[in-house]
Amino acid sequence: MQARMKNPATLIPEALPAVLDVAKAAKQGGVPEATLELVHLRVSQINGCSYCVDGGARNAKKAGMSDERLFALAAWHEAPYYSDAERAALALAEAATRLSDRTDPVPDAVWDEAARHHDEKQMAGLVLWIGLTNLFNRINAATRQ
Repeated sequence: MQARMKNPATLIPEALPAVLDVAKAAKQGGVPEATLELVHLRVSQINGCSYCVDGGARNAKKAGMSDERLFALAAWHEAPYYSDAERAALALAEAATRLSDRTDPVPDAVWDEAARHHDEKQMAGLVLWIGLTNLFNRINAATRQ
């Protein structure tokens, strides 16, 4: 597939440092890197962003993610490879990505389970990371990066 245009962050160079600052800030929330990598990859799978799926899988592998965890991510609900905290983060990521799938986009039960495993600062980091991943996915999908 050929890109429709250059990456918008290169065409408007002031955008890239701001986006990278949000990514850096989200990582300061204290969520384990492995969880953030899983969330990024799962959100990218949902959004069909091949660039982010490919890059996300490679980054997760570099961070020490096992093949089993990578291969089974699309079926994380049934797969035995994820902790309860990771499952809660993945459920939050799916709900916050699929906003139009239900009348209550992020149900209290999903939020409360994530908050049971992550303190408020970690929740802030997760929400920022999920939003940022969705931003990357939308930029890349729209411009065919």
